[in-house]
Amino acid sequence: MDSRGHGLDREYVKAGQDHEHIDSFFSRSLGHEHPFPTLDHAATTPVCIIGGGLAGLTTALGLAERGVKNPVVLEANRIGWGASGRNGGFISLGYSLGPVDLIKKVGEGQAKELYGLTASAMELIRERIRGVEGEICNTAEGILRISWFDEEREVKEYVEMMERIFEDKLEFWPREKIREHYLTDRYYDAYLKPRGLLTHCLKFTCHMGKLAADLGAGIYEKSPVLRVQRVNDQWQVSTPQGSVLADQIVYCCSGYIRGLHRKLSNATLPVATYVLLTEPLGDRMHDAVRLPIGATDTRTSSNYYWPLPDGRLLWGGRVSMFHPSQEKLKQIMVKDLLHVYPQLKGIKAEVAWGGYMGYSRHKMPQIGKLEDGLWYCQGFGGHGMCSTTAGGEVVSAAIADGDETYRLFEPFGLNYAGKPFGPAVAQGAYWLFQTQDKIRELRKNR
Repeated sequence: MDSRGHGLDREYVKAGQDHEHIDSFFSRSLGHEHPFPTLDHAATTPVCIIGGGLAGLTTALGLAERGVKNPVVLEANRIGWGASGRNGGFISLGYSLGPVDLIKKVGEGQAKELYGLTASAMELIRERIRGVEGEICNTAEGILRISWFDEEREVKEYVEMMERIFEDKLEFWPREKIREHYLTDRYYDAYLKPRGLLTHCLKFTCHMGKLAADLGAGIYEKSPVLRVQRVNDQWQVSTPQGSVLADQIVYCCSGYIRGLHRKLSNATLPVATYVLLTEPLGDRMHDAVRLPIGATDTRTSSNYYWPLPDGRLLWGGRVSMFHPSQEKLKQIMVKDLLHVYPQLKGIKAEVAWGGYMGYSRHKMPQIGKLEDGLWYCQGFGGHGMCSTTAGGEVVSAAIADGDETYRLFEPFGLNYAGKPFGPAVAQGAYWLFQTQDKIRELRKNR
């Protein structure tokens, strides 16, 4: 679980900030968060969770809410140090595997059940942030998915299908309406996800940690797991300064699992992705973006962004196996932004950062049981702000109540991700997707 070996993460940690959050908009605007202690003793617990991101914290919270006393969370760095605290902050229904492909894999009935888990998770998220919404969320709700291609019929059919099968009421926006609010010739028609939220992802993750701790969960930071061993019918989890004896283990490491568990590691592909924060744009913002909600496009290699209340633009995208320097990354991301909004030429970047998402080959979360007492809840890819809550609920219900909803994820399994060549394969696939997007653009938009 100790993720200090990732070169990308070392690049974006400020000097003197070892084991602190990486330099990003979210860490700069987090404010003072009282750290959780380091594990320095021998603890005993019914459930030990390895990984202090959203998957681990929502699992701990779900267990505590169901009456499991004193679940323990072990995090190698700080709560939310990985993908959970450095992503674009979009919360919406579904998974990285799209609904159409989900139906192809498991059929309409099971696809609807799986999608429904994220709808329930969204309602639970809203309940859990009640009273602190203003600190965590953007005041304007909604996320637009804007077509990069001239495919009006396909967009309308998708909106109809989502309401008919998944009971998810999306709103079709014609290209004329889009171009009133997004001043670019790259875009066509779109649909609005009205239930979508935009969050300060690090504050959101820390809030989940506080809720779990308030219900009795033991959360330990800077406590990397060195070894997990079976001891009779329990598990011994060792850290540099302490240990945990647990009846059950839940791995929630995702892109930062490294070699902690061979089967889970081999099924996980760590994929780097990046986010940029611009300088305050002032009136220039309205020369490009005129809505305060989130937007993303329909390319396989898409961008996603939202204007912050202070006039800066948060812009994310790309996947890569390469680790550019901070300054080089700023240049790359600004170039991507100007490809959509060339009228913003000359703007500067305040900070840019990257992190690892944990992807599976099938693009669905890895949720299930390896053996009695050994669970996993990870691999949420680029769609984890909502689905991690769904995963935490599924696993906590299985452990606390014997619920078998987790079996809905069995068709996806732990497919080998191609290590040690997986990152190179992922980079090649990204380049292929970019080429396919360009060919599709030429064919559809001519």
